[in-house]
Amino acid sequence: MAQLNIGVLVSGSGSNLQAIMDACDSGALPADIVFVGSDNPDAYGLERGRKAGIPVFVTDYVGIRKTFSQDPDSVHVPSDFDLDDVLAKQRLFPADHPRRKLEDYFTLRAAMEKDLLDRISVYSFDLLVLAGFMRIFSPYFIDRITTDRTRPRIINIHPALLPAFPGTDGYRDTFENGCKVGGCTVHFVDYGEDSGPIIGQKAFDIIPGDTLDTVKTKGLALEWQLYPECIRLVAENRLVLDSSGRKTVVTVLPESRP
Repeated sequence: MAQLNIGVLVSGSGSNLQAIMDACDSGALPADIVFVGSDNPDAYGLERGRKAGIPVFVTDYVGIRKTFSQDPDSVHVPSDFDLDDVLAKQRLFPADHPRRKLEDYFTLRAAMEKDLLDRISVYSFDLLVLAGFMRIFSPYFIDRITTDRTRPRIINIHPALLPAFPGTDGYRDTFENGCKVGGCTVHFVDYGEDSGPIIGQKAFDIIPGDTLDTVKTKGLALEWQLYPECIRLVAENRLVLDSSGRKTVVTVLPESRP
C-alpha cells in the first residue's frame, strides 16, 4: 500500500490532529503528515505539529479581512478568480442574495484562500484534512485542490450525524434539540456547508443526566477513532463515489485479503 501524504488544517487545539498523528506513529494509518496549517496563530494544533517535527504555517485571515474592510482595492484578488463561475457553483447563499454582498464575500474569500493556496503549494500532498478548521471554503479554493470530481481531495469531520445539524456547533444543536442519539461524521468537502458525500459515521446514546459537556466528551472520543479510520479508507483506495442519483453517495469497498 502506498503511503498517503496528507496536509492538515486546524483552528484550535488540534485533538483530531493528535489522533491522526498517533495513528500514523502506531502504523494503524499508512500516512505521512507533510504540513499543519492554521488561520489562528494561537492554535495549539500548531504546537502539536512543531513538537512532532512537522512544518507549520499560518494564513492571516483576520489581517486580510481587516485590510479589506479598510481599503478593498488594496487586497490582492487572484488573477484566476472568476466571480461568475464561483457564484454559479456556490451553495452557501440563496440565488436571490444581493449580488454586491456576494461579490464582497467571495472576493475577500478568494484573497484569503489564495494566500492559503500559496502556502500549501510548496508541499506535495494527496489529501487535505480539516481537523477543526473553522473556515468554509469557496468553489475557488475547492476547484484548485480537487481537480478531478471523481476523486475529491478535501475531507472534514463534523460533530453531528449529518445531514442533521450542519454548521459550527453540532453537539450543542444535537443536545439542545433533545436528540436521543448523537454522533460525528466524516465527509468529503463540496460547495455547500457540511453537505459533501459522507464517508463514515459513529453514534452514541444520549441518556438522562447527560450534559452538553458529556455529549461533547462522548463525541470527541468517537471522532478520534473515526477520522483515522476514514483517512485509511482513502489510503487504501476503497472509496467509490456514485453521482447517478440526487445525492452523491460513497461506497466503501471491502478490504482486500492477501
